[in-house]
Amino acid sequence: MRGKRIILPGRAYPLGSTFDGKGTNFALFSRNAEKVELCLFSSDGKEEKERIELVEYTDETWHCYIPGIRPGQLYGWRVYGKYDPLNGHRFNHNKLLIDPYARELRGGLKYDPAVFGYKYGAEDEDLSFDGRDSAPFVPKSVVHAGKYRWQSKAKPERRRHNSVIYELHVKGFTKLHPKLPNRLRGTFAGLARREVVAYLKNLGITAVELMPSQAFFMGAERYGDRHNYWGYNTVNFFTPEPTYCDSGNPEDFKRFVDAFHAAGLEVIMDVVYNHTAEGNQLGPTLSFRGIDNKSYYHLVEGSERYYFDTTGVGNSLDFSNPRVVEMAMDSLRYFSDEMRVDGFRFDLAVALARVGGKFDHSGGFLGVVRQDPSLQRVKKLAEPWDMGRNGYQLGRFPAGWSEWNDRYRIAVRRFWRGDAGMAPEMATRFCGSSELFEDRGRRPWSSLNYIASHDGFTLADLNAYDAPRNSDGPEHNYSSGYGADGPSDDKGIISLRRRQAKNMLATLFLSQGLPMIAMGDECGRTQGGNNNAYLEDNPTSWLDWEKRDEELSEFARFLISIRARHSVFRRSRFYRGSDCAVGGKDITWLTPKGEEMKPEDWAAKSLKTLVFALSGECDDFHLDKGGEPQYDTDFFIIMNADVKSVEVAIPRPRSGRKWRQVFDTGYSLFAGDAYVATPRSFVLLEAV
Repeated sequence: MRGKRIILPGRAYPLGSTFDGKGTNFALFSRNAEKVELCLFSSDGKEEKERIELVEYTDETWHCYIPGIRPGQLYGWRVYGKYDPLNGHRFNHNKLLIDPYARELRGGLKYDPAVFGYKYGAEDEDLSFDGRDSAPFVPKSVVHAGKYRWQSKAKPERRRHNSVIYELHVKGFTKLHPKLPNRLRGTFAGLARREVVAYLKNLGITAVELMPSQAFFMGAERYGDRHNYWGYNTVNFFTPEPTYCDSGNPEDFKRFVDAFHAAGLEVIMDVVYNHTAEGNQLGPTLSFRGIDNKSYYHLVEGSERYYFDTTGVGNSLDFSNPRVVEMAMDSLRYFSDEMRVDGFRFDLAVALARVGGKFDHSGGFLGVVRQDPSLQRVKKLAEPWDMGRNGYQLGRFPAGWSEWNDRYRIAVRRFWRGDAGMAPEMATRFCGSSELFEDRGRRPWSSLNYIASHDGFTLADLNAYDAPRNSDGPEHNYSSGYGADGPSDDKGIISLRRRQAKNMLATLFLSQGLPMIAMGDECGRTQGGNNNAYLEDNPTSWLDWEKRDEELSEFARFLISIRARHSVFRRSRFYRGSDCAVGGKDITWLTPKGEEMKPEDWAAKSLKTLVFALSGECDDFHLDKGGEPQYDTDFFIIMNADVKSVEVAIPRPRSGRKWRQVFDTGYSLFAGDAYVATPRSFVLLEAV
């Protein structure tokens, strides 16, 4: 007993604060700390009421148990140790630290000089030591015990080849929604509203991929007035972003997931375990840096003042340290099991999979994920690169992972722009990129196909701007304004731009693989030519529901419905291009004259038209409940990216059938046994 407070030894596990009905166990990992204090705050977070020194230290963990501490208690950590940046240590007990395992945070961050461990602005800044108390300026951790009663009984667990993903930003998707109350716009509660869920269901998507929704800091000390809107600036991996919680309670996240599951929609989280919001040696001391900088971060060998950065944002978490892996895995299990999330998209995933600085697809973090029972059945999506040496690892992730396929994105953009020599590449990408993903029993859904995402031009801007209007985005966009750079009143240009958007959407949803569409691309959302809008928390990035292109939206819904009805466009096996049991080939590539393509035909730089037939009866991998194959019909496709019309000979369909036009993004017509495909058009015919 210390004073009137009873302090018991408690346990070293689980980490964080754990309420058991009578009191709370507190546990904090720090291998190199010399002393740790638990700070208890008033309910408004303004007054530090009590400091408690933790005397128990077990297995690198400081811990205690305090009877009577209940959910809602605000707290933080002060950690003592060496302030020796040259050797990797940056302890500063004057800085109140966020618990890495906190399930809830209260209050925002104010970028006062006091939040830095060094004297901000001093010579050799980070080598100096700052004695100011940061507690008034940082969020407080909260003892949290969830009590949500789930309405949906189980996760949807949709098979991946049947999935269609919609990438969205929680705030940007709902901020301007005309049917939502103002207080719900930009929140998880807003996403859970019937009007929003109905829109997504009507569109036909099966899963949303939320841009970062774990607690992040919107600002950085040198951004000026703008802030990090995207959220790739995580500070806590267990807490849903507080500004997205209308009630201020992270249980809002569960209500949102529950509403989506009730509608059959899955929730995938974009998670950023590769780095944190603390930045490089000049960043603030908010959590990990002050708890144990040398354990949490990958430092430069022989020069530990600096961070080994493979992320481009200042630091990289050190996944060679088992305790860092443990934290990431505990976080993933928490969101999978407790929050019932259906999958995760790992930002800069190569940074997580480096062992000794090199990418290891079978060991390290990826090996731990592979054997974890809680993560066996969730969807795992990788951004298969980072900013470090040999950071591009597309196609090398383990079986069971899908990978963002930027080669697909580039191929679609360049092919439809009319670039010479792109037809063979486009054909490969349309078929699921088997040369990248077919080994180890991987399936076409291993390729996550996309044309646009949060990062870069929107689909509308891709077809409206020759070059971006900002100066800090990627240079190579493979875009075109088609006669005007930016907005145009020319009806011909407007029509062509919409047709190109339709061509790209048709390519996306009829290709083999796992399709992902970015928020608003189905309805012509523009960012005014900005291809790097990560600081634009304003109408530049928000979806304007009043200015949707309804014609494009209806076409997107139509395409997704075609994919849902016809298994030939969502095969569970790669094409072979060879004869199948029922006769004919699963896919047959033809010249416009109706002859099978030869190597010399593929080699022609002038080739800008793809003509091919798909056999639904060669796909016998879709079985009914009795194990009988469920065959599809045959389709014929013309993808004409040329600026001139192309006359295509149409082969006769199977006996007793005829070709029916499903859609044509141009204005083509049958001409006897031929079809005249107009410039820049996508044609789909079905054998009926």
